Amino acid sequence: MKKIPLIVIAGPTASGKTALSVELAARLGAEIISADSMQIYKEMNIATAKPTEEEMRGIRHHLIDFLPTDKPFSVADYCELAHKAVEDIASRKKLPIVCGGTGLYIDSLTQNIQFEKTCSATDIRAELKQLAEEKGSAHLLEMLREIDPETAERLHENNLNRIIRAIEIYRTTGVTMSEQIKSSKLAGAPYDTLMLCLDYKDRGVLYERIDRRVDMMLESGLVDEAKRFASDPTLATSRQAIGYKELAPYFSGDISLDEAVGNLKRSTRRYAKRQLTWFRRYENAVWLYPDEFSGLGALADKAEEIIKEFLEGGDYEI
Repeated sequence: MKKIPLIVIAGPTASGKTALSVELAARLGAEIISADSMQIYKEMNIATAKPTEEEMRGIRHHLIDFLPTDKPFSVADYCELAHKAVEDIASRKKLPIVCGGTGLYIDSLTQNIQFEKTCSATDIRAELKQLAEEKGSAHLLEMLREIDPETAERLHENNLNRIIRAIEIYRTTGVTMSEQIKSSKLAGAPYDTLMLCLDYKDRGVLYERIDRRVDMMLESGLVDEAKRFASDPTLATSRQAIGYKELAPYFSGDISLDEAVGNLKRSTRRYAKRQLTWFRRYENAVWLYPDEFSGLGALADKAEEIIKEFLEGGDYEI
């Protein structure tokens, strides 16, 4: 039985993933599945750089802007929905394109990670959340490092829900998350995946794009959007989005808006570095450098050529 061909467009924030994926989808008759852990939430539009209707150009997008901001959502939830979306798209003889910068989502989907159905330990979760409030998320990350250093190495301290979940899994099953992932890989990947990753030969160009994006977010109303989330303590996950947490000290009067914006640009650059470190682990990825092309059209021409060669090599019915 032939595997479903899957195109993944990955890369750091502000690298141009969205524009490229939409252009390719328009050319190839494809649909896009988002792999962004924050664009799933409704109302979180500016900080997450969620594509507008105009930017989506009529291309159908899956797993974007569908979840209330107070609802929890795990990587297991993402994989369940993403697998269904891939199968739905392929069943209609269309090409699925996964686009995003959340490496954990991309890895778990393409490697067919099987998440063990563990019971939710409400008491453990409440205890860990309380501990995080008292001692900070960095403390919980160190706790995780003692029991599951491999998972701890993959997570940033801002990913509090995933840190808590990893500790919870170990406490309820006695098996670490990393061990579960390793054993689940024995099932094999369900797709033939072509990984296209974006980066810039001149890293300064990427950082300029990041700074420009932040400036555009501010012009579009980021401060007002962030203020709505900062005032609601029930939105623990969404408040951790880059763009909200950096502005929180400004709302409390601890720093000026200029300082907050500077912190936001620095946090975003650091996030881009972490994303690139993650994607550099992909041995079979094809790297494309937008600053080597004259524009989006030329970049898309090259990406389309690579994709068509991949599809022809597999003799897919797409």
